[in-house]
Amino acid sequence: MSRRVHFIGIGGAGLSAIAHVLNDRGELVTGSDRSLSAYAQALKNAGVEVFIGHHADQVRDADLVIASSSIDTVNVEWIAAQEAQIPVLHRKDFLEELTTGFETIAVAGTHGKTTISGMIAWLLEKTDHDPSFVVGGMLPDFGANGKAGSGRYFVVEADEYDGAFLGLHPTIAVVTSVEHDHPDIYPTIEDVNRAFQDFVHQISELLIVNRNDPGSNALNVEAIDRITYGMGVEADWQAEEVKPNSAGGMDFLALHNGEMLGLVRTRLPGIHNISNALAAMAVGDAVGISFSAMREALTSYHGAGQRFEILGSVGNVTVVDDYAHHPTEIRATLSTAKLRFPNAKIWAVFQPHTYSRLKSLMAAYINAFVDADHVIVTEVFAAREKPNGIIDGETIASKINHPDVRFIDSFDNLVQELADQVRPGEVVVTLSAGDANKVGRMLLDELSGRKKGVGNEQENTQSI
Repeated sequence: MSRRVHFIGIGGAGLSAIAHVLNDRGELVTGSDRSLSAYAQALKNAGVEVFIGHHADQVRDADLVIASSSIDTVNVEWIAAQEAQIPVLHRKDFLEELTTGFETIAVAGTHGKTTISGMIAWLLEKTDHDPSFVVGGMLPDFGANGKAGSGRYFVVEADEYDGAFLGLHPTIAVVTSVEHDHPDIYPTIEDVNRAFQDFVHQISELLIVNRNDPGSNALNVEAIDRITYGMGVEADWQAEEVKPNSAGGMDFLALHNGEMLGLVRTRLPGIHNISNALAAMAVGDAVGISFSAMREALTSYHGAGQRFEILGSVGNVTVVDDYAHHPTEIRATLSTAKLRFPNAKIWAVFQPHTYSRLKSLMAAYINAFVDADHVIVTEVFAAREKPNGIIDGETIASKINHPDVRFIDSFDNLVQELADQVRPGEVVVTLSAGDANKVGRMLLDELSGRKKGVGNEQENTQSI
């Protein structure tokens, strides 16, 4: 008889992926959240009962409760579970059970985890390995961010937040980068380094590190094998003759241990995605996938939702949505926009994320927008935090080093401003790990409405 597993905060990227896996395995899965996110909607479509709002009776008869890290002990469902003596676990505490019996491939690092995890899952899927996976973004090629497969590999996006990745004991792990982030959990870069060092000591066979990132490259465990990837540096996996292609992605020649393997074509724009592809290929090679099979799979991989996701174009105005919220990610995304749209003016719409991150990384945010022509800053997305009375969106906007920065606190006003100011041929990029990703679709709707209105006026004029 299957368990009933209830998720508090099921609409988040992390828990929703686990819920998919348990649902695929035949567990009775339910969950609740404050609103219906795209992740929660995908679970509903898969037959999972999702409650909007938290109520004590929703955990009744559950065998296990899994709670998001953003859920605290005063949540009514948490309290009800405790009173009913139902076990309540965080993601970290459940990962070992989730991955038991599999060869786990974990992807950790400050940046690039979702894209590389998705690439690896797709490499395995396209070569008949039928992997299980949990990743932090929707994968269009799978139509979900989690899946239970019948194969021996389980691909996990290993999130460092709240030490979640320390619940894993991977066979193979990639570490993409190690930078200061999540200062509410890791006050200093030394704290971050210690957490990653603890993580890599839990790997049983192979560590794959990024030679271009000092923090990643410094990691080592003598008892296991170590492989490197990088660009413009000596590494086991390298790329040469890098250039954009007609599909909007990147072409490069792949080298392994100095041997030229051949041309790789991807659909993903940006130099950083070539590095991501090298990491995925290092994993693919380690599990026995041929270069030709990897090349074919990478050519057909469509990336992950909110990772330079082109939402559409109306009136020759293109709208792109990206999850970037750390200064390094913002720089990479805007650099990619310039590469992908070399003749276009770029509008960056930035939603600052968490007060602790803004306070700790303020100096890096100031110069992160050099590749944008115009910058609009929204109010801070607080997530799990409360306003500190010191930093807000207007303060951030005033500190950014850029000739055209404006602060707009209302999404409705922001969309109207963009619709009035953006010209044909220009590109709008939303940068948000919060709820400002809705701005892109709101803008497309507004531009479509205006276009129809102009069309109707023209038709009316012609008919008079």
